[in-house]
Amino acid sequence: ETSTIEAFTKYKNKVDPNGHFNKGKLMAGSGLENAYTPSFGLLEQESIIMEQSAIGEIADSISDCLRCGKCKPVCTTHVPRANLLYSPRNKILGTSLLIEAFLYEEQTRRGISLKHFDEFNDVADHCTVCHKCLNPCPVDIDFGDVSVAMRNFLREQGKKQFNPGTALGMAFLNAKDPATIKLMRTFMVTIGYRAQNFAHKLAKKFHLLKDKIRPPATVGKPEIKAQIIHFINRPMPKKMPTKTSRALLGIEDNSMIPVIRNPKKVTEDSEAVFYFPGCGSERLFSNVGLATQAMLYEVGAITVLPPGYLCCGYPQTSAGNHDKGQQITTDNRVLFHRVANTLNYLDIKTVIVSCGTCMDQLQKYEFEKIFPGCRLLDIHEYLMEKDMKLAGITGTKYMYHDPCHSPMKTYKPMEVTNKLMGQDVQLNDRCCGESGTFAVARPDIASQVKMRKQEELEKGMGKMGLTVGNPEEKVKILTSCPSCLQGLARYGEDTGIEADYIVVEMAKHILGDNWMQEYVERVNNGGIEKVLL
Repeated sequence: ETSTIEAFTKYKNKVDPNGHFNKGKLMAGSGLENAYTPSFGLLEQESIIMEQSAIGEIADSISDCLRCGKCKPVCTTHVPRANLLYSPRNKILGTSLLIEAFLYEEQTRRGISLKHFDEFNDVADHCTVCHKCLNPCPVDIDFGDVSVAMRNFLREQGKKQFNPGTALGMAFLNAKDPATIKLMRTFMVTIGYRAQNFAHKLAKKFHLLKDKIRPPATVGKPEIKAQIIHFINRPMPKKMPTKTSRALLGIEDNSMIPVIRNPKKVTEDSEAVFYFPGCGSERLFSNVGLATQAMLYEVGAITVLPPGYLCCGYPQTSAGNHDKGQQITTDNRVLFHRVANTLNYLDIKTVIVSCGTCMDQLQKYEFEKIFPGCRLLDIHEYLMEKDMKLAGITGTKYMYHDPCHSPMKTYKPMEVTNKLMGQDVQLNDRCCGESGTFAVARPDIASQVKMRKQEELEKGMGKMGLTVGNPEEKVKILTSCPSCLQGLARYGEDTGIEADYIVVEMAKHILGDNWMQEYVERVNNGGIEKVLL
Protein backbone atom coordinates (compact mmCIF):
# COMPACT_ATOMS: atom_id res chain seq x y z
CA GLU A 1 0.00 0.00 0.00
CA THR A 2 1.30 3.42 -0.98
CA SER A 3 0.37 5.06 2.35
CA THR A 4 2.27 2.37 4.32
CA ILE A 5 5.40 2.73 2.16
CA GLU A 6 5.27 6.52 2.46
CA ALA A 7 4.91 6.36 6.24
CA PHE A 8 7.83 3.93 6.47
CA THR A 9 9.97 6.06 4.12
CA LYS A 10 9.32 9.13 6.27
CA TYR A 11 10.29 7.26 9.45
CA LYS A 12 13.36 5.70 7.78
CA ASN A 13 14.63 9.07 6.55
CA LYS A 14 14.23 10.47 10.05
CA VAL A 15 16.07 7.76 12.00
CA ASP A 16 18.57 6.74 9.27
CA PRO A 17 19.08 9.77 7.01
CA ASN A 18 22.33 8.40 5.53
CA GLY A 19 20.85 5.00 4.69
CA HIS A 20 23.35 2.89 6.64
CA PHE A 21 20.87 0.22 7.69
CA ASN A 22 19.54 -2.10 4.95
CA LYS A 23 19.95 0.48 2.25
CA GLY A 24 16.93 0.61 -0.04
CA LYS A 25 15.09 -2.20 1.73
CA LEU A 26 11.29 -1.82 1.72
CA MET A 27 11.57 1.55 0.04
CA ALA A 28 9.47 2.50 -2.97
CA GLY A 29 10.40 0.32 -5.96
CA SER A 30 12.79 -1.89 -4.02
CA GLY A 31 12.82 -5.64 -3.47
CA LEU A 32 14.96 -7.83 -1.27
CA GLU A 33 18.03 -7.60 -3.51
CA ASN A 34 19.62 -4.89 -1.38
CA ALA A 35 18.61 -6.33 1.97
CA TYR A 36 21.51 -6.81 4.35
CA THR A 37 19.93 -9.76 6.17
CA PRO A 38 20.87 -13.02 4.41
CA SER A 39 17.94 -14.92 2.96
CA PHE A 40 17.61 -18.68 2.96
CA GLY A 41 15.88 -18.42 -0.41
CA LEU A 42 18.88 -16.68 -1.97
CA LEU A 43 21.35 -19.06 -0.34
CA GLU A 44 19.41 -22.04 -1.63
CA GLN A 45 19.56 -20.74 -5.19
CA GLU A 46 23.30 -20.24 -4.87
CA SER A 47 24.24 -23.56 -3.33
CA ILE A 48 24.05 -27.09 -4.62
CA ILE A 49 24.81 -28.28 -1.10
CA MET A 50 21.37 -27.20 0.07
CA GLU A 51 19.79 -29.44 -2.53
CA GLN A 52 22.04 -32.43 -2.07
CA SER A 53 22.39 -32.79 1.72
CA ALA A 54 20.35 -33.01 4.89
CA ILE A 55 21.47 -29.50 5.81
CA GLY A 56 19.11 -28.15 3.16
CA GLU A 57 16.19 -29.94 4.82
CA ILE A 58 17.21 -28.52 8.20
CA ALA A 59 17.36 -25.02 6.69
CA ASP A 60 13.92 -25.45 5.11
CA SER A 61 12.41 -26.67 8.38
CA ILE A 62 13.39 -23.49 10.26
CA SER A 63 13.26 -20.87 7.49
CA ASP A 64 9.68 -19.80 8.31
CA CYS A 65 10.55 -18.71 11.86
CA LEU A 66 9.06 -15.28 12.66
CA ARG A 67 11.33 -14.70 15.71
CA CYS A 68 8.16 -14.05 17.75
CA GLY A 69 9.43 -15.92 20.83
CA LYS A 70 6.09 -17.60 21.62
CA CYS A 71 8.05 -20.84 22.12
CA LYS A 72 10.04 -19.44 25.06
CA PRO A 73 7.54 -19.86 27.94
CA VAL A 74 7.01 -23.57 27.24
CA CYS A 75 10.58 -24.50 26.30
CA THR A 76 12.39 -26.83 28.68
CA THR A 77 15.80 -25.41 27.77
CA HIS A 78 14.81 -21.75 28.22
CA VAL A 79 15.21 -20.90 31.90
CA PRO A 80 16.95 -17.47 32.08
CA ARG A 81 17.35 -17.54 35.88
CA ALA A 82 19.23 -20.83 35.49
CA ASN A 83 21.50 -19.26 32.83
CA LEU A 84 19.76 -21.39 30.20
CA LEU A 85 18.76 -19.42 27.09
CA TYR A 86 18.40 -22.11 24.43
CA SER A 87 14.81 -21.40 23.34
CA PRO A 88 13.79 -22.64 19.87
CA ARG A 89 13.89 -19.02 18.67
CA ASN A 90 17.49 -18.58 19.82
CA LYS A 91 18.50 -22.02 18.55
CA ILE A 92 17.01 -21.24 15.14
CA LEU A 93 19.06 -18.03 15.00
CA GLY A 94 22.20 -19.96 15.91
CA THR A 95 21.44 -22.79 13.47
CA SER A 96 20.83 -20.28 10.66
CA LEU A 97 24.21 -18.67 11.25
CA LEU A 98 25.94 -22.06 11.32
CA ILE A 99 24.32 -23.11 8.05
CA GLU A 100 25.46 -19.85 6.45
CA ALA A 101 28.98 -20.53 7.73
CA PHE A 102 28.90 -24.07 6.30
CA LEU A 103 27.80 -22.76 2.91
CA TYR A 104 30.27 -19.86 2.84
CA GLU A 105 33.23 -22.10 3.63
CA GLU A 106 32.14 -24.70 1.12
CA GLN A 107 31.58 -22.14 -1.64
CA THR A 108 34.91 -20.43 -1.01
CA ARG A 109 36.69 -23.82 -0.86
CA ARG A 110 38.20 -23.02 2.52
CA GLY A 111 37.14 -26.33 4.03
CA ILE A 112 34.56 -26.54 6.77
CA SER A 113 35.82 -25.67 10.24
CA LEU A 114 35.46 -28.41 12.84
CA LYS A 115 34.42 -25.72 15.31
CA HIS A 116 31.17 -25.28 13.39
CA PHE A 117 30.36 -28.93 13.97
CA ASP A 118 31.09 -28.46 17.69
CA GLU A 119 28.60 -25.59 17.80
CA PHE A 120 26.08 -27.68 15.84
CA ASN A 121 26.49 -30.42 18.47
CA ASP A 122 25.95 -27.84 21.21
CA VAL A 123 22.65 -26.62 19.75
CA ALA A 124 21.43 -30.19 19.14
CA ASP A 125 22.33 -31.20 22.72
CA HIS A 126 20.21 -28.43 24.22
CA CYS A 127 16.88 -30.11 23.49
CA THR A 128 14.88 -32.73 25.38
CA VAL A 129 12.74 -33.44 22.25
CA CYS A 130 9.56 -32.73 24.21
CA HIS A 131 7.85 -31.12 21.15
CA LYS A 132 6.12 -28.55 23.39
CA CYS A 133 7.29 -25.71 21.14
CA LEU A 134 5.02 -26.88 18.31
CA ASN A 135 1.67 -25.82 19.78
CA PRO A 136 2.42 -22.10 20.37
CA CYS A 137 4.36 -21.73 17.10
CA PRO A 138 2.35 -19.75 14.51
CA VAL A 139 4.27 -21.38 11.63
CA ASP A 140 4.30 -24.95 13.03
CA ILE A 141 8.04 -25.41 13.60
CA ASP A 142 8.79 -28.36 15.87
CA PHE A 143 12.35 -27.86 17.07
CA GLY A 144 12.29 -31.32 18.64
CA ASP A 145 12.16 -32.74 15.11
CA VAL A 146 14.80 -30.24 14.00
CA SER A 147 17.11 -31.36 16.84
CA VAL A 148 16.70 -35.01 15.86
CA ALA A 149 17.49 -34.09 12.23
CA MET A 150 20.59 -32.19 13.39
CA ARG A 151 21.80 -35.16 15.43
CA ASN A 152 21.20 -37.47 12.49
CA PHE A 153 23.10 -35.10 10.17
CA LEU A 154 26.06 -35.00 12.57
CA ARG A 155 26.11 -38.81 12.81
CA GLU A 156 26.03 -39.20 9.02
CA GLN A 157 28.90 -36.71 8.70
CA GLY A 158 30.88 -38.58 11.35
CA LYS A 159 30.98 -35.41 13.48
CA LYS A 160 28.64 -36.35 16.32
CA GLN A 161 30.53 -36.03 19.57
CA PHE A 162 30.97 -39.33 21.40
CA ASN A 163 29.21 -39.44 24.75
CA PRO A 164 29.85 -42.44 27.03
CA GLY A 165 26.53 -42.01 28.86
CA THR A 166 24.53 -42.10 25.63
CA ALA A 167 26.60 -44.97 24.21
CA LEU A 168 26.13 -47.10 27.34
CA GLY A 169 22.41 -46.32 27.50
CA MET A 170 21.88 -47.23 23.84
CA ALA A 171 23.87 -50.45 24.24
CA PHE A 172 21.61 -51.44 27.14
CA LEU A 173 18.44 -50.68 25.17
CA ASN A 174 19.68 -52.42 22.01
CA ALA A 175 20.64 -55.63 23.85
CA LYS A 176 18.30 -58.59 23.44
CA ASP A 177 20.33 -61.42 24.98
CA PRO A 178 19.12 -62.08 28.58
CA ALA A 179 22.67 -62.70 29.89
CA THR A 180 23.93 -59.44 28.37
CA ILE A 181 20.99 -57.49 29.80
CA LYS A 182 21.53 -59.02 33.24
CA LEU A 183 25.24 -58.17 33.18
CA MET A 184 24.68 -54.59 32.00
CA ARG A 185 21.85 -54.05 34.47
CA THR A 186 24.05 -55.25 37.33
CA PHE A 187 26.86 -52.93 36.26
CA MET A 188 24.71 -49.88 35.46
CA VAL A 189 21.90 -50.08 38.01
CA THR A 190 22.96 -52.25 40.95
CA ILE A 191 26.59 -51.08 41.09
CA GLY A 192 26.32 -47.80 39.18
CA TYR A 193 23.44 -46.30 41.17
CA ARG A 194 25.07 -47.24 44.46
CA ALA A 195 28.35 -45.66 43.37
CA GLN A 196 26.53 -42.49 42.30
CA ASN A 197 24.74 -42.31 45.66
CA PHE A 198 28.03 -42.77 47.52
CA ALA A 199 29.68 -40.04 45.43
CA HIS A 200 26.69 -37.78 46.12
CA LYS A 201 27.09 -38.23 49.88
CA LEU A 202 30.79 -37.39 49.69
CA ALA A 203 30.22 -34.33 47.50
CA LYS A 204 27.47 -33.12 49.82
CA LYS A 205 29.76 -33.57 52.82
CA PHE A 206 32.46 -31.41 51.20
CA HIS A 207 29.95 -28.78 49.96
CA LEU A 208 30.55 -29.36 46.24
CA LEU A 209 26.89 -29.28 45.14
CA LYS A 210 26.28 -25.53 44.96
CA ASP A 211 25.72 -25.53 41.19
CA LYS A 212 22.29 -27.14 41.46
CA ILE A 213 20.97 -24.02 43.21
CA ARG A 214 22.29 -21.51 40.66
CA PRO A 215 23.71 -23.50 37.71
CA PRO A 216 26.33 -21.91 35.43
CA ALA A 217 25.71 -21.33 31.72
CA THR A 218 26.19 -24.33 29.43
CA VAL A 219 27.69 -22.82 26.31
CA GLY A 220 30.25 -25.06 24.64
CA LYS A 221 31.75 -28.30 25.89
CA PRO A 222 31.93 -28.48 29.71
CA GLU A 223 34.90 -29.72 31.69
CA ILE A 224 34.85 -33.34 32.84
CA LYS A 225 35.08 -32.27 36.50
CA ALA A 226 32.01 -30.05 36.12
CA GLN A 227 30.07 -32.85 34.39
CA ILE A 228 30.84 -35.27 37.23
CA ILE A 229 29.63 -32.79 39.86
CA HIS A 230 26.45 -32.14 37.91
CA PHE A 231 25.90 -35.89 37.52
CA ILE A 232 26.10 -36.55 41.27
CA ASN A 233 24.28 -33.44 42.50
CA ARG A 234 21.00 -35.35 42.95
CA PRO A 235 21.03 -38.99 44.09
CA MET A 236 19.75 -41.79 41.88
CA PRO A 237 16.75 -43.83 43.13
CA LYS A 238 17.83 -46.12 45.97
CA LYS A 239 15.12 -48.81 45.97
CA MET A 240 15.48 -50.30 42.51
CA PRO A 241 14.01 -53.68 41.52
CA THR A 242 16.65 -56.41 41.57
CA LYS A 243 15.61 -58.16 38.34
CA THR A 244 13.76 -57.49 35.11
CA SER A 245 10.09 -58.48 34.95
CA ARG A 246 10.85 -61.21 32.40
CA ALA A 247 13.55 -62.71 34.61
CA LEU A 248 11.14 -62.85 37.56
CA LEU A 249 8.50 -64.61 35.47
CA GLY A 250 10.89 -66.89 33.58
CA ILE A 251 9.79 -65.68 30.14
CA GLU A 252 13.09 -64.53 28.58
CA ASP A 253 12.96 -67.05 25.70
CA ASN A 254 12.38 -65.07 22.49
CA SER A 255 10.92 -68.11 20.71
CA MET A 256 7.94 -68.22 23.07
CA ILE A 257 4.94 -65.89 23.28
CA PRO A 258 3.83 -65.53 26.93
CA VAL A 259 0.04 -65.50 27.42
CA ILE A 260 -1.03 -64.67 30.99
CA ARG A 261 -4.46 -65.60 32.34
CA ASN A 262 -6.16 -65.45 35.72
CA PRO A 263 -7.84 -68.88 35.98
CA LYS A 264 -10.32 -67.55 38.54
CA LYS A 265 -11.53 -64.64 36.41
CA VAL A 266 -11.01 -65.55 32.75
CA THR A 267 -14.18 -66.58 30.90
CA GLU A 268 -15.08 -67.18 27.25
CA ASP A 269 -15.94 -63.48 26.98
CA SER A 270 -12.69 -62.22 28.50
CA GLU A 271 -10.89 -59.55 26.49
CA ALA A 272 -7.44 -60.27 25.06
CA VAL A 273 -4.89 -57.43 25.13
CA PHE A 274 -1.36 -57.13 23.75
CA TYR A 275 0.93 -55.42 26.28
CA PHE A 276 4.15 -53.83 25.02
CA PRO A 277 6.12 -53.04 28.21
CA GLY A 278 9.07 -51.23 26.60
CA CYS A 279 12.55 -50.92 28.08
CA GLY A 280 11.76 -48.65 31.03
CA SER A 281 8.88 -50.75 32.39
CA GLU A 282 10.65 -54.05 31.82
CA ARG A 283 14.43 -53.69 32.14
CA LEU A 284 14.75 -50.74 34.54
CA PHE A 285 11.58 -50.28 36.64
CA SER A 286 10.29 -53.84 36.38
CA ASN A 287 7.77 -53.08 39.16
CA VAL A 288 5.92 -50.86 36.66
CA GLY A 289 5.65 -53.66 34.09
CA LEU A 290 4.62 -56.17 36.76
CA ALA A 291 2.03 -53.76 38.25
CA THR A 292 0.55 -53.31 34.77
CA GLN A 293 0.35 -57.08 34.32
CA ALA A 294 -1.03 -57.57 37.84
CA MET A 295 -3.85 -55.08 37.27
CA LEU A 296 -4.71 -56.66 33.90
CA TYR A 297 -4.68 -60.02 35.71
CA GLU A 298 -7.01 -58.55 38.34
CA VAL A 299 -9.59 -57.30 35.81
CA GLY A 300 -9.62 -60.68 34.09
CA ALA A 301 -7.94 -59.73 30.82
CA ILE A 302 -5.90 -62.23 28.80
CA THR A 303 -2.50 -60.55 28.49
CA VAL A 304 -0.22 -61.34 25.55
CA LEU A 305 3.41 -60.20 25.87
CA PRO A 306 5.95 -59.89 23.03
CA PRO A 307 8.48 -62.71 22.75
CA GLY A 308 11.81 -61.67 24.27
CA TYR A 309 13.24 -58.26 25.16
CA LEU A 310 12.26 -55.49 22.75
CA CYS A 311 12.77 -51.74 22.43
CA CYS A 312 10.28 -49.60 20.50
CA GLY A 313 13.00 -47.69 18.56
CA TYR A 314 12.19 -44.20 19.85
CA PRO A 315 15.37 -43.69 21.96
CA GLN A 316 17.59 -44.56 19.00
CA THR A 317 15.71 -42.25 16.64
CA SER A 318 15.70 -39.28 19.04
CA ALA A 319 19.42 -39.76 19.72
CA GLY A 320 20.08 -39.20 16.01
CA ASN A 321 20.40 -42.80 14.84
CA HIS A 322 17.46 -42.85 12.45
CA ASP A 323 18.69 -45.97 10.66
CA LYS A 324 18.78 -48.03 13.86
CA GLY A 325 15.41 -46.73 14.98
CA GLN A 326 13.90 -47.61 11.60
CA GLN A 327 15.46 -51.07 11.68
CA ILE A 328 14.02 -51.78 15.16
CA THR A 329 10.59 -50.51 14.08
CA THR A 330 10.57 -52.70 10.96
CA ASP A 331 11.81 -55.80 12.84
CA ASN A 332 9.17 -55.33 15.55
CA ARG A 333 6.34 -54.89 13.05
CA VAL A 334 7.32 -58.08 11.24
CA LEU A 335 7.55 -59.91 14.59
CA PHE A 336 4.14 -58.67 15.71
CA HIS A 337 2.57 -59.88 12.46
CA ARG A 338 4.02 -63.31 13.26
CA VAL A 339 2.58 -63.09 16.79
CA ALA A 340 -0.84 -62.18 15.35
CA ASN A 341 -0.71 -65.16 12.96
CA THR A 342 0.37 -67.52 15.73
CA LEU A 343 -2.40 -66.32 18.08
CA ASN A 344 -5.12 -65.94 15.44
CA TYR A 345 -7.55 -67.69 17.81
CA LEU A 346 -7.35 -64.67 20.16
CA ASP A 347 -9.31 -61.58 19.16
CA ILE A 348 -6.91 -58.85 20.30
CA LYS A 349 -8.65 -55.48 20.19
CA THR A 350 -6.43 -53.40 22.52
CA VAL A 351 -2.69 -52.75 22.57
CA ILE A 352 -1.56 -51.56 26.01
CA VAL A 353 1.52 -49.46 26.79
CA SER A 354 2.92 -48.06 30.06
CA CYS A 355 5.36 -45.52 28.59
CA GLY A 356 4.82 -42.28 26.67
CA THR A 357 7.69 -42.59 24.20
CA CYS A 358 6.59 -46.16 23.44
CA MET A 359 3.12 -44.78 22.72
CA ASP A 360 4.56 -42.15 20.35
CA GLN A 361 6.62 -44.74 18.48
CA LEU A 362 3.97 -47.47 18.41
CA GLN A 363 1.53 -45.07 16.76
CA LYS A 364 3.74 -45.49 13.67
CA TYR A 365 3.49 -49.31 13.74
CA GLU A 366 0.04 -49.43 12.07
CA PHE A 367 -1.31 -51.90 14.63
CA GLU A 368 -4.72 -51.81 12.96
CA LYS A 369 -3.12 -53.87 10.18
CA ILE A 370 -1.56 -56.29 12.69
CA PHE A 371 -4.55 -56.80 14.98
CA PRO A 372 -7.51 -55.64 12.82
CA GLY A 373 -9.80 -53.19 14.60
CA CYS A 374 -7.48 -52.69 17.59
CA ARG A 375 -6.67 -49.45 19.44
CA LEU A 376 -3.68 -48.13 21.40
CA LEU A 377 -4.30 -47.31 25.06
CA ASP A 378 -2.21 -46.42 28.07
CA ILE A 379 -2.70 -48.83 30.99
CA HIS A 380 -4.23 -46.07 33.09
CA GLU A 381 -6.81 -45.23 30.42
CA TYR A 382 -7.69 -48.93 30.18
CA LEU A 383 -8.12 -49.26 33.96
CA MET A 384 -10.35 -46.17 34.00
CA GLU A 385 -12.56 -47.79 31.35
CA LYS A 386 -12.78 -50.88 33.58
CA ASP A 387 -13.91 -48.64 36.45
CA MET A 388 -10.89 -49.46 38.60
CA LYS A 389 -10.23 -46.74 41.18
CA LEU A 390 -9.05 -46.06 44.70
CA ALA A 391 -11.34 -44.84 47.44
CA GLY A 392 -10.87 -43.48 50.93
CA ILE A 393 -7.10 -42.96 50.75
CA THR A 394 -5.98 -40.88 53.73
CA GLY A 395 -2.65 -39.77 55.11
CA THR A 396 -1.08 -39.08 51.70
CA LYS A 397 -1.31 -36.04 49.45
CA TYR A 398 -0.81 -36.48 45.71
CA MET A 399 0.53 -34.44 42.82
CA TYR A 400 0.71 -35.61 39.21
CA HIS A 401 3.58 -35.00 36.79
CA ASP A 402 2.33 -35.29 33.22
CA PRO A 403 5.29 -36.48 31.09
CA CYS A 404 6.43 -34.43 28.10
CA HIS A 405 5.54 -37.54 26.08
CA SER A 406 2.22 -38.26 27.71
CA PRO A 407 1.02 -41.82 27.03
CA MET A 408 -2.59 -40.78 27.56
CA LYS A 409 -3.81 -39.83 24.11
CA THR A 410 -7.45 -40.96 24.19
CA TYR A 411 -8.52 -39.28 27.43
CA LYS A 412 -7.28 -36.18 29.24
CA PRO A 413 -4.42 -37.11 31.61
CA MET A 414 -5.81 -35.23 34.63
CA GLU A 415 -9.28 -36.70 34.10
CA VAL A 416 -7.77 -40.20 34.14
CA THR A 417 -5.59 -39.47 37.19
CA ASN A 418 -8.41 -37.96 39.24
CA LYS A 419 -10.78 -40.84 38.51
CA LEU A 420 -8.21 -43.55 39.24
CA MET A 421 -7.06 -41.94 42.48
CA GLY A 422 -10.63 -41.18 43.60
CA GLN A 423 -9.75 -37.56 44.45
CA ASP A 424 -8.63 -34.29 42.90
CA VAL A 425 -4.90 -34.51 42.24
CA GLN A 426 -2.81 -31.38 41.76
CA LEU A 427 -0.99 -31.08 38.40
CA ASN A 428 2.71 -30.26 38.70
CA ASP A 429 4.08 -28.74 35.50
CA ARG A 430 7.53 -28.54 33.80
CA CYS A 431 10.00 -31.18 32.60
CA CYS A 432 11.64 -33.39 35.25
CA GLY A 433 15.01 -33.06 33.48
CA GLU A 434 15.69 -36.79 33.05
CA SER A 435 14.47 -37.22 29.45
CA GLY A 436 15.83 -40.70 28.75
CA THR A 437 19.63 -40.53 28.63
CA PHE A 438 19.66 -36.70 28.61
CA ALA A 439 20.49 -36.34 32.33
CA VAL A 440 23.38 -38.80 31.97
CA ALA A 441 24.67 -37.51 28.63
CA ARG A 442 24.52 -33.79 29.53
CA PRO A 443 24.13 -33.52 33.33
CA ASP A 444 25.19 -29.87 33.18
CA ILE A 445 22.14 -28.91 31.09
CA ALA A 446 19.96 -31.26 33.16
CA SER A 447 20.96 -29.34 36.31
CA GLN A 448 19.54 -26.17 34.78
CA VAL A 449 16.30 -27.90 33.76
CA LYS A 450 15.98 -29.58 37.16
CA MET A 451 16.38 -26.26 38.97
CA ARG A 452 13.18 -25.08 37.25
CA LYS A 453 11.33 -28.30 38.09
CA GLN A 454 12.34 -28.08 41.74
CA GLU A 455 10.84 -24.58 41.87
CA GLU A 456 7.58 -26.06 40.60
CA LEU A 457 7.64 -28.89 43.14
CA GLU A 458 8.24 -26.44 45.98
CA LYS A 459 5.41 -24.28 44.69
CA GLY A 460 3.14 -27.34 44.68
CA MET A 461 4.03 -28.12 48.29
CA GLY A 462 3.31 -24.51 49.20
CA LYS A 463 -0.21 -24.84 47.78
CA MET A 464 -0.71 -27.88 50.00
CA GLY A 465 0.52 -25.94 53.05
CA LEU A 466 3.47 -28.28 53.57
CA THR A 467 7.09 -27.57 54.51
CA VAL A 468 9.62 -28.22 51.74
CA GLY A 469 12.15 -30.87 52.75
CA ASN A 470 10.21 -31.86 55.87
CA PRO A 471 6.52 -32.17 54.97
CA GLU A 472 4.00 -32.53 57.80
CA GLU A 473 2.41 -35.50 56.03
CA LYS A 474 3.36 -37.93 53.30
CA VAL A 475 3.51 -36.43 49.79
CA LYS A 476 3.73 -38.41 46.57
CA ILE A 477 4.17 -37.25 43.02
CA LEU A 478 2.72 -39.73 40.54
CA THR A 479 3.64 -40.10 36.90
CA SER A 480 3.15 -42.37 33.88
CA CYS A 481 6.66 -42.46 32.37
CA PRO A 482 9.56 -44.68 33.57
CA SER A 483 12.18 -42.02 32.80
CA CYS A 484 10.15 -39.39 34.68
CA LEU A 485 9.83 -41.80 37.61
CA GLN A 486 13.62 -41.87 37.86
CA GLY A 487 13.91 -38.12 37.38
CA LEU A 488 11.27 -37.27 40.00
CA ALA A 489 12.78 -39.68 42.54
CA ARG A 490 15.97 -37.61 42.46
CA TYR A 491 14.19 -34.60 44.04
CA GLY A 492 13.19 -36.57 47.14
CA GLU A 493 16.18 -35.57 49.26
CA ASP A 494 15.61 -31.83 48.76
CA THR A 495 11.80 -31.76 48.84
CA GLY A 496 10.66 -34.76 50.89
CA ILE A 497 8.41 -35.87 48.01
CA GLU A 498 8.23 -39.56 47.09
CA ALA A 499 7.84 -40.49 43.42
CA ASP A 500 5.70 -43.39 42.16
CA TYR A 501 3.73 -44.68 39.19
CA ILE A 502 -0.06 -44.45 39.19
CA VAL A 503 -0.49 -48.15 38.36
CA VAL A 504 2.01 -49.15 41.06
CA GLU A 505 0.18 -47.05 43.64
CA MET A 506 -3.09 -48.69 42.60
CA ALA A 507 -1.59 -52.17 42.87
CA LYS A 508 -0.38 -51.42 46.42
CA HIS A 509 -3.83 -50.30 47.60
CA ILE A 510 -5.99 -52.76 45.65
CA LEU A 511 -3.84 -55.90 45.75
CA GLY A 512 -1.95 -55.29 49.01
CA ASP A 513 1.57 -54.34 50.04
CA ASN A 514 2.97 -57.70 48.89
CA TRP A 515 1.25 -57.49 45.50
CA MET A 516 4.40 -58.07 43.43
CA GLN A 517 5.58 -61.21 45.23
CA GLU A 518 2.06 -62.65 45.27
CA TYR A 519 1.49 -61.91 41.57
CA VAL A 520 4.78 -63.53 40.54
CA GLU A 521 3.96 -66.64 42.60
CA ARG A 522 0.45 -66.96 41.17
CA VAL A 523 1.53 -66.49 37.58
CA ASN A 524 4.46 -68.88 37.90
CA ASN A 525 2.06 -71.53 39.28
CA GLY A 526 -0.04 -72.12 36.19
CA GLY A 527 -0.88 -68.57 35.10
CA ILE A 528 1.41 -68.44 32.04
CA GLU A 529 0.89 -70.26 28.77
CA LYS A 530 3.99 -70.26 26.56
CA VAL A 531 3.09 -70.49 22.88
CA LEU A 532 5.79 -71.39 20.34
CA LEU A 533 6.27 -68.50 17.90
